[in-house]
Amino acid sequence: MKRTLGLLLLVLVLTLAPQVGYADEVIKIGVFEPMTGANAAGGEMTVEGIELALEIKGEVLGRKVEIIVVDNKSDKVESANAVSRLIEKDKVVAIIGSYGSSLSMAAGDIVKKAEVPAVGCSPTNPLVTLNNDYYFRVCFIDPFQGTVMARYAVNELGAKTAAVIQDVTQDYSVGLSKYFIDAFRELTGDKNSIVELSSYNTGDQDFTAQLTNVKNKKPDIIFAPGNYGESALLIRQARDLGIDVPFLGGDTWEAPEFLSIGGDAVEGAVFSTHFTAEAPVTSESGVFLAAYRNKFGKEANAFAALGYDAYMLILDVMEKAGSADSQAIRDGLAEVKGFVGATGVINLDENGDAVKSAVINKVDGGKFIYLTTVEPD
Repeated sequence: MKRTLGLLLLVLVLTLAPQVGYADEVIKIGVFEPMTGANAAGGEMTVEGIELALEIKGEVLGRKVEIIVVDNKSDKVESANAVSRLIEKDKVVAIIGSYGSSLSMAAGDIVKKAEVPAVGCSPTNPLVTLNNDYYFRVCFIDPFQGTVMARYAVNELGAKTAAVIQDVTQDYSVGLSKYFIDAFRELTGDKNSIVELSSYNTGDQDFTAQLTNVKNKKPDIIFAPGNYGESALLIRQARDLGIDVPFLGGDTWEAPEFLSIGGDAVEGAVFSTHFTAEAPVTSESGVFLAAYRNKFGKEANAFAALGYDAYMLILDVMEKAGSADSQAIRDGLAEVKGFVGATGVINLDENGDAVKSAVINKVDGGKFIYLTTVEPD
């Protein structure tokens, strides 16, 4: 009898032991962002928002949350390596990242195969989530962003012709250029309204050849989505060549380095982005803005707000699922409707993409100034 009772107690202890320890285990969320390299400013801003969210909400399901940040070095191969490490070595239950569509796409097959969900903060190329049930994002996508800027060019600036200068090594730039071109041609009703399409590579410093071609075509506006560094240099060189037409771009221009590198040359540049401190959109916007201002002593940017939202969304999904299991998180993300984030109310569609508004900003007086908000159709 004593032996039987002892065996029963042993079985009971072995059964309960993992459950007792489970509540004390830390929930690990991986972050792969470019902390060095061409996209470093974007990665740093994003991580600021994630870290702020962790400070505000550092526990879920009675367990502490830990974020593990790995630098993807603005490189596709390093992105794949970073995500593999987070999954295999660090055993994260979900992943946030990355600034840069190409960097996110490099990790797509890895998270899909490992069945660990990823939430992108700002990768806007449609291919990031396409045919991948484990990749989601809290930002709008390029077909919408490209259309927004084409409408601004035609409706607000009266543009009838445009030149496009793209970074062919960035999926973001190539994709956004395509959607702008398609929308601009449709809005103008003229298939010849794009008078020049020029290309360059990430890291290029001299854009004289491209700009000379553009100048000779005399476009009404120039659309040039690319990394903030190259874009600022390109605009400076355009002004030096006497090109004085408006420059339009995408969300990657929202970085302090765009202003410091571009100087007076980027005055008047207009770009689409995801959020502005000048126009809070939800109650959570106010919470985020106040906390960011208190922690960093400055106004928040769109990328920090998106990082904040990605983290908060993952924790919200865990709470609703009552689980920190990767599959439960994935299934919860697939059902997200009406999540109130700092950047707006987030509804994820069948592809895992957020359907939400876009903000248009302008460089004025060496600052990013809010112009307007554009709602999706």
